[in-house]
Amino acid sequence: MLIFWKQKLVFLATPKAGSSAIEAALEPLADVAIQRPAELKHTSAQDFQGHLAPYLAQRSGETFTTVALMRQPIDWLRSWYRFRLRDDDEDPGHPMIGRKFEQFAQDYMASSRPAHVSFPSQSEFLCDGTGTCVVDTVFRYDQIDSFVHFLEDQLDFAITLPRVNVPPAVDVTLSERTQTALTQAMARDFTLYDSLG
Repeated sequence: MLIFWKQKLVFLATPKAGSSAIEAALEPLADVAIQRPAELKHTSAQDFQGHLAPYLAQRSGETFTTVALMRQPIDWLRSWYRFRLRDDDEDPGHPMIGRKFEQFAQDYMASSRPAHVSFPSQSEFLCDGTGTCVVDTVFRYDQIDSFVHFLEDQLDFAITLPRVNVPPAVDVTLSERTQTALTQAMARDFTLYDSLG
């Protein structure tokens, strides 16, 4: 999460949606940069609105604008898969050893998710308890140029994003049956994603 005091702007770092590159490029410009621990770096929109937004408004006398990125839902899950593969690949007992993306996707859809797929969805990160998006502006990750232009206008600074946290290249294909089931299981994410400009 990055806070820009003068511009009254907050970047909320959606997990697995380019936040490391954004933070690497913009941390020197930010007045507050929370990069560790992950629980604070990835403060959800609901937690921000409930806790930090009132504090910032009280201290500044103004409301801060929030901005975030959202990735195409299945591509987002692919990014999690690559991340988990890399996460502890030297541990022979690591739960990802030999696990294909097909199985990873099925694990994610399970009613009781195993630990390696126990993470909140993008809609849970960006929305409140009623499912309403509480981020002022959400950009699609695949239209990151628009996001960068927005930031350049807000911050009056030319931005070049570095390539950081690059995952390994692996097979991330899905059977048609699993892709259909996954699309249904991630319906809230797809609805939110499709609503973005």
